[in-house]
Amino acid sequence: MRDKGRCRIASSEIISLMQKTMEKDQEFVEYVVKALVDTPDAVKANRTIDERGVLITLDVDSKDMGMIIGREGATAKAIRTLLRVVGAKNNARVNLKINEPEGSQRGERRESKKSIDEVVNDISV
Repeated sequence: MRDKGRCRIASSEIISLMQKTMEKDQEFVEYVVKALVDTPDAVKANRTIDERGVLITLDVDSKDMGMIIGREGATAKAIRTLLRVVGAKNNARVNLKINEPEGSQRGERRESKKSIDEVVNDISV
């Protein structure tokens, strides 16, 4: 189809092209996550494509969630950043969703951070 001198590609054609060239992103996520966790056999990455881009949904064992999320989400953020680089190399937008496993329980949140005055007052000399 032509529109004012510009070539338009149907969204189904774009999705088909993305499926052929982008399976590397799923392999990348599985490789990295399996290297981080204690139970690599429980790692499952599902890949879906729509007009907004690629979504990789990650499932891991409940015991390994802490390793994947990392302190304050640093590890998950790093994986997402690297995944976007892989996607950019193939001209695609790639996002990662980490599913919370069945039966997992979140730990109690620690108290909020103390001010410098509270920390100084707690010091006994």
